[in-house]
Amino acid sequence: MLNEQTLEKLYAMRLNGMADAFREQMLQPDINELSFEERLGFLVDHHWSWREDRRLKTLLRNARLKDNACIEDIDYKSPRGLDKSLILSLSSCDWIKNAQNIIVTGPTGVGKTYIACALANSSCRKGFSVLYIRTPRLFQDISIAKADGSYPKLMNKIAKAKVLIVDNFCITPIKGAERKDLLEVIEDRQGLGSTIISTQIPMENWFEAIGDPTIADAVLDRLIHNAHRINLKGESMRKRLSSLTNKNKFGK
Repeated sequence: MLNEQTLEKLYAMRLNGMADAFREQMLQPDINELSFEERLGFLVDHHWSWREDRRLKTLLRNARLKDNACIEDIDYKSPRGLDKSLILSLSSCDWIKNAQNIIVTGPTGVGKTYIACALANSSCRKGFSVLYIRTPRLFQDISIAKADGSYPKLMNKIAKAKVLIVDNFCITPIKGAERKDLLEVIEDRQGLGSTIISTQIPMENWFEAIGDPTIADAVLDRLIHNAHRINLKGESMRKRLSSLTNKNKFGK
């Protein structure tokens, strides 16, 4: 009866991990052979692991990453100019602590978004908040937020993310109010958070894609001067994998 009351209190205090571990202890016939300190240590360790796992799941859910990618699963064998030492260095997440950016460029299908999401996954595992969004969706969300009065809330959400992934950057020319919206997003994050840019548009063409020279200068200065660059090359991995699948399927 006393144990059940203890369990109820643990759950009421939201110490679910500790409660689950305590329940497991009660089912172990030789648990009394352990000292009080050992049993307490087991409860604390179990609850710590439970809390960290719950936090990671929350960070990944809020990030809304396009790809379920991990640093450990990145393919370095495909000839696309990927520097393994750079990726491993970035996986330490020191670039986030220093509010630095990452720019991933390359042709369609070489794995830009996957690598960006893998780095974001690593960031979540280190406890940093992440937000993924495609550039067209970013401008669409901002336009809607201006109309329905939620603009301050949306901009605050974007600014507070320690890592912001902007995918398909400059995939189409940026027009009108979108230029100012982009500058506002980048300006709000200056020195406070890190941004990952993923795009098939070469950096030398960004100025033209943004359009307005003054805004382009301001945006690029804030994005590029402290950025790690990953420039991918080669043919589409989707095409390559599809070719391999067909060969295996038809025995060729």
